Amino acid sequence: MESMGELLKAWPTGQALTEQAENKLTELLAEPLVEKLRVKYPDLDERTIRLNLNRVYQYVTEYRNCSNCPGLDKCPNDFEGHYTLLSSDTINGLTQLYDRKVSCKKFIARQTEDQIRSRVRSFYIDEKALQRGYSSDEILTNDMERAKAVGQVLRYIDRTKEQGLQEEGLYLAGRFGTGKTFLMCYLLHELAKAGYSGVIVYMPDFVEDLKSLMHEPGKLKETVEMMKETDLLIFDDMGAENLNPWVRDHVLGAILNYRMQRKPTFYTSNYELEALEKHFSFTSKDGDELHKGQRLMDRIRPYVEVVMVTGENKRGRK
Repeated sequence: MESMGELLKAWPTGQALTEQAENKLTELLAEPLVEKLRVKYPDLDERTIRLNLNRVYQYVTEYRNCSNCPGLDKCPNDFEGHYTLLSSDTINGLTQLYDRKVSCKKFIARQTEDQIRSRVRSFYIDEKALQRGYSSDEILTNDMERAKAVGQVLRYIDRTKEQGLQEEGLYLAGRFGTGKTFLMCYLLHELAKAGYSGVIVYMPDFVEDLKSLMHEPGKLKETVEMMKETDLLIFDDMGAENLNPWVRDHVLGAILNYRMQRKPTFYTSNYELEALEKHFSFTSKDGDELHKGQRLMDRIRPYVEVVMVTGENKRGRK
């Protein structure tokens, strides 16, 4: 009985295919990558390579693709963000070639970034602020007037990474546009890398939405529970909201009462603490209620390190 190889050679198309395979084998054997593979696995002979021609060809092709990477979204490899890695083993005199898919650095980096993003929830905050990813050096040099504030934030990040979740948060106070929100987004992103979950809330819009959630108790409870339990909670632009007694006493009060001495809460505000207390003490419905403002501040003031953020107004600046 004729072998399959002899049958292929008997046909013109078979002959052409055989010649093509031989040419491809010659090319692959001359490849520096294949030469390195054979040095690493001395038992890897020409016969084994011939039997695994497709695997070796894919190995070389994907290595070339990765060497000239067009980016993860345009990855030409069979499995996006992965390349073929070959290994060889000889058992009972028989040499075998094995292939496996390996994640590239870009794919691993994207997975890591996706994991970080999954730990952070934002309400009414521009996602770009969470994704800029400036380095600490860039933050320090972006505006030297706020260097002291930046130093406090960076020390807090380092302390949390070294010692674990702190009971005390930060209260960033300063004029419009000095970068308070951005510094908090940077803190959130850096600590998300360390595995902490976080929520950042733009207070004016959040308070308005809470009024509609009064009629959706299930959704309201879910939102409040999330803010109670997240590792890092940031109230952005505190003091700019139009408070009513229910939001102040039953929502904010409940969240802060739960978190104090458990998990850190952070704030950005144009008000210093004394002015914020006055803001909390007055509502359009009930007028001045000094004891209500003091009660809420008792859940804020002892549990924050105050950071005064100075510098130029960066809003609208390109």
